[in-house]
Amino acid sequence: MSLPTQLFRTLSPGGAQGRLSVFIFHRVLPVADPVFPDLPDAARFAQILRWLKAWFNVLPLDKAVPLLTSGRLPERAAAITFDDGYADNVNVALPLLREAGLSATFFIATGFLDGGQMWNDTVIEAIRGWPSTLLDGTALNLGRHALGSDLDRRRAIDACISQIKYRPVDDRLAQAAILAEMAEIVPARDLMMTSMDVRILRDAGMQIGAHTVSHPILRNLPLAGARGEIVSSRAKLETLIEERVGLFAYPNGRPGDDYDDAHVRLVRELGFDAAVSTEPGAAGLRTDPMQLPRFTPWDRGRMRFCARLARNLLQARRHDRMDATP
Repeated sequence: MSLPTQLFRTLSPGGAQGRLSVFIFHRVLPVADPVFPDLPDAARFAQILRWLKAWFNVLPLDKAVPLLTSGRLPERAAAITFDDGYADNVNVALPLLREAGLSATFFIATGFLDGGQMWNDTVIEAIRGWPSTLLDGTALNLGRHALGSDLDRRRAIDACISQIKYRPVDDRLAQAAILAEMAEIVPARDLMMTSMDVRILRDAGMQIGAHTVSHPILRNLPLAGARGEIVSSRAKLETLIEERVGLFAYPNGRPGDDYDDAHVRLVRELGFDAAVSTEPGAAGLRTDPMQLPRFTPWDRGRMRFCARLARNLLQARRHDRMDATP
């Protein structure tokens, strides 16, 4: 048994003391992107899968959750998830998952299927293709940003997305469209999955989860609006794959900032089996299955990647001990 495997066996034992590490991805690119060097390309993702397969018992999330809640997890339990519904999940990630013999859950925002594009991707492509080395977004309350290098463009993208993210859905779309028009770019129509892609994933043995329709910040919506987003997303997916959808991912996923206790109660009332956030950590027996934490380190070196995973598990164990202290 390798040293990392022994380490994770200690930090993530089986049974009632078990921990479930849930890994989160969004995209797997065909080749590396200099503006987003932290996004895995095919070679990098294949490497990560080799590590995860060697160190963990990777389970389908819908099978892992009942084992978690009943205290019957195997040691070193883990699950792989993807958010949003990018076409490269099917074209690039799926063949690599199948080659590795691993399963994943894909949380899909249904409003972008069949030719749609998320507002943040419109912002990304506008700034990537900006025709000058200065973006003056003061008229949009986005500030001024130098664009002289890939790093500059990444910083400008991050700054503009953070400014736009918490605006109402229609405002986000409008701001992104104005940036695209200023940059003279036409948003791509093949960035997201098609309805057929969703069926391909399920037919390949992958799990499908709901992720709302338009990927809103749920806390910015009336509760009835949040309910409509969640219910409509699940109904669309159930129609596509002709089976029940029992898993949900909160858009953006930060507890308190992006969703709150009312949304957790709503997801529970709607009969989901489990829901995932983007809060780092690893789930234990006392973790609310409607708020499972997720985490993925982006370190490129094997041992740094391993060390960050171990730290995530250690922090989760410390958090449990603090919760148990009278």
